[in-house]
Amino acid sequence: MQVTTFPPAVLAVMLSACATEPVLLNSERIEKRFGSYGIAVLASEAGLRRSSLYSLEDRTPTCRTYAVVKFADQLDDRYREEHAKVLAGNSIGAIFRSHGWDVHKQTMHIGRLALPQDDTAIGELMRRDAAENLALHVYQLLLVRNEQVFEYATIVETHHPDYLSESDLHGLYEYDVTTGLAPDVVSELIMLVLGHQER
Repeated sequence: MQVTTFPPAVLAVMLSACATEPVLLNSERIEKRFGSYGIAVLASEAGLRRSSLYSLEDRTPTCRTYAVVKFADQLDDRYREEHAKVLAGNSIGAIFRSHGWDVHKQTMHIGRLALPQDDTAIGELMRRDAAENLALHVYQLLLVRNEQVFEYATIVETHHPDYLSESDLHGLYEYDVTTGLAPDVVSELIMLVLGHQER
């Protein structure tokens, strides 16, 4: 991956956007809302990670966010240590922030994912057994430090209906539908999310 050095005016806009991102990380928001937080890496393939961000309910993990992370094709040595910790199962945002990085989510799509009525891994993780729509958020995760921006990953998240709705996502993140992903790309991402059904 090439390190992109943006013109000062463009960088100022991006850094301003970073400053206006929601203060809470997803992990922090789950813990604040439900009183606990944990992460379980469900599968790790070449360049891809699937994980459940959960809270404990009656001592049972309930998935609040199911995330598929597609890492950039070429990662930079300047965050090798942080990336190793991510691969070891740590939360992405928390690790990078604790190491002095600004983390920015460039929203590419906000919509919904139709969870089938049939048993699915996601439904089981979320402890849901009925067909329903889940909020879907697709974004590019950018790392910012020393006036340089690094493209780290594209992340697809679907959220438990008791945690975040599609309307909630629109309230949290700026999203211009006219510059969003094409419908066929969104369909492919949904298939990617639903395609891992091992339980």
